Amino acid sequence: MKNIYLILFCMFSLTLNAQERDPEIVAAAEEIEGQVIEWRRNFHQNPELSNREFKTAEKIAEHLKNLGMEVQTKVAKTGVVGILKGNNSDKVVALRADIDALPVTERNDLPFKSEVTTQFLGTETGVMHACGHDTHIAILMGAAEVLSKNKDKINGTVKFIFQPAEEGAPPGEEGGAALMIKEGVLENPDVDAIFGLHINSATPVGTIRYKPEGTMAAVERFVINVQGKQTHGSAPWSGVDPILISAKIIDGLQTIISRESSLVDGAAVISVGKITSGVRFNIIPESAEMIGTIRTLDPDMKELILKRMQEMVPAIAEAYGGTATIEIENKTAITYNDPQLTGQMLPTLQYIAGAEKVELVKPTTGGEDFSFFQEKVPGFYFFLGGQPEGTTEPAPHHTPDFFIDDSGLTLGVKVMSQLAIDYLNQ
Repeated sequence: MKNIYLILFCMFSLTLNAQERDPEIVAAAEEIEGQVIEWRRNFHQNPELSNREFKTAEKIAEHLKNLGMEVQTKVAKTGVVGILKGNNSDKVVALRADIDALPVTERNDLPFKSEVTTQFLGTETGVMHACGHDTHIAILMGAAEVLSKNKDKINGTVKFIFQPAEEGAPPGEEGGAALMIKEGVLENPDVDAIFGLHINSATPVGTIRYKPEGTMAAVERFVINVQGKQTHGSAPWSGVDPILISAKIIDGLQTIISRESSLVDGAAVISVGKITSGVRFNIIPESAEMIGTIRTLDPDMKELILKRMQEMVPAIAEAYGGTATIEIENKTAITYNDPQLTGQMLPTLQYIAGAEKVELVKPTTGGEDFSFFQEKVPGFYFFLGGQPEGTTEPAPHHTPDFFIDDSGLTLGVKVMSQLAIDYLNQ
């Protein structure tokens, strides 16, 4: 309840000053709309996978250097950081964009369609910005230009973080937000707060959606290895069937969600996405492997689920005469929007987009490694509309038909620029 009162207080106090903000920021963003769209299309046509964003990083770094910023490169392998110092103040705000693409072959018929192909984990595949990171780069490059031209309005320092490998580093490599933090991206100067956005193909252009506190899920990847005893398929009683054990484990895991998790506190998901076992129709194999994901929005529920999975998996296997091990790897934390910071900055979103275009939404079980920044400093992460007008069934993210309307980018530039100024001026 205290958080609600705090948010309302901040909304009220900042709304009083909304009309005093300088409209030059909005005008500056509109002036470079064409350039921002051009950047976005160039990145879309030339996508690069996680930890391999070499040309992308070069283009970003060149732009920031041309703006006169202090620029750091090769941060967390391919990341770029720009530092813009305004008027004297100890306050530092960070703006973040992710820069990597996905191993997806594009199906859209666009003049800037990606034709890039590569080998990914031994498979020939296309490469595509199928989650909108190309728009994130262009928006933050635009915000960097707008703010660099308005340094006199900045009471502090703005740190522009272009982060690689949000989709996950290749096997055996470190990457992403966690590695940037490890290498000190939130230090020298020390960041006080951080803002980030994500374009959304199912949110209409011109609309911004947000949620205080838990907005995206913690993500874990798990691997279960089941050991049985191989035998002829005609005589299952002479062996131990790891496929049957796997089925029982999958069934058991779902009871953790349906019967042990307090779902009124937040959504939770356990999904098995891959099962590998066997070589022939009439052979009961010796082993099976399952790979899946866990999604949680409540920290206590997360700990319960992980504990129960580690208890249940070997117990079920033992009950059917086999053995099983489980390994759980953390991918992201809960994307947690600091309630106080969210309340402070909500009027900025309403001022730029219009109050009727800023919507409070429910959380999503998608994951985002922006959450690692939020574990270290207060952060606010929101969603920007990219759905074209008149579209009724937009393609989901991470699919070959994913599409974002360029007309939504300028709002992103305006919001990110104004968030930085308003935060430093408070």
